[in-house]
Amino acid sequence: MRELVIIGSGPAGYTAAIYAARAELKPLVIASSVEMGGDLMKTTDVDNYPGFPEGVMGPDLMMGMQAQAERFGAELVFDDATVVELDGPIKKITLGSGEVIESKSVILSMGSQYRHLGLDDEKRLSGFGVSWCATCDGAFFRNRTVAVVGGGDSAMEEATFLTKFADTVYVVHRSDQFRASPAMLARAKADPKIQFVTNAAVTGIIGTDTVTGLTLEMSDGSASTLDIDGLFIAIGSDPRTSLIAKQVTLTETGNVAVDGRSSRTNIEGVFAAGDLIDPTYRQAVVAAGSGAVAAMDAQHFIESGAH
Repeated sequence: MRELVIIGSGPAGYTAAIYAARAELKPLVIASSVEMGGDLMKTTDVDNYPGFPEGVMGPDLMMGMQAQAERFGAELVFDDATVVELDGPIKKITLGSGEVIESKSVILSMGSQYRHLGLDDEKRLSGFGVSWCATCDGAFFRNRTVAVVGGGDSAMEEATFLTKFADTVYVVHRSDQFRASPAMLARAKADPKIQFVTNAAVTGIIGTDTVTGLTLEMSDGSASTLDIDGLFIAIGSDPRTSLIAKQVTLTETGNVAVDGRSSRTNIEGVFAAGDLIDPTYRQAVVAAGSGAVAAMDAQHFIESGAH
């Protein structure tokens, strides 16, 4: 019987593990078989995480968090939770291996997943010019022309990164107003390799074996095409709630609902942290703080003997 199981291993999960391990709860972190470390494992320069005046590489930051959690006694398993049973005093988590883990408390920190455009050829051409990760696939488009769809910070970051490889990077956005921070937007607009295509909705992806272009519908109703070799989709993400959506209460945005500024869900002994509860800020430092809150809430719950 475990005192605490943490599902997820991004900034929220690892920070929760650090705090819980220091409280001698001996947490088990279900770190995933393919998504360990979360989205920061696919990010290059992280310039706004406190304590790194020269910036830090995303994977380096996450590996440091992992090592710190393990140093204090957290145990990691690189497998996926496939079924969770959260009701009652004993929580049960089934892993992909078939192993069933029992715990007095659980912290949910599964993060979020990339949002899709919902176009017919999007899935078919995934890996053949369609990507959601510039740091993963950008090098394949050296001296080519690519497009990034989106208007937030992630789109600007993707576009700026892609200029290291591509000759031309189009930023395609359905509006002429951007959600990106002024600094990120200014950086992208100042880059001579980046061109903006605004008031344009992507209606189709052109290509038989690989991406060769996009079809666009402009705000005045006219149609247009854009010749490209690669498409990077950066239109946001959705919380990973499929495992627990029928058990915990969700908000209108689809995030896990928590009690005020705490991490407490509607189920006693179940806590949530990170992007799973945050539709607004979605920053690594915010997720890390959220993970600390969840660990302290879990500690108080266990020490109170409420279970």
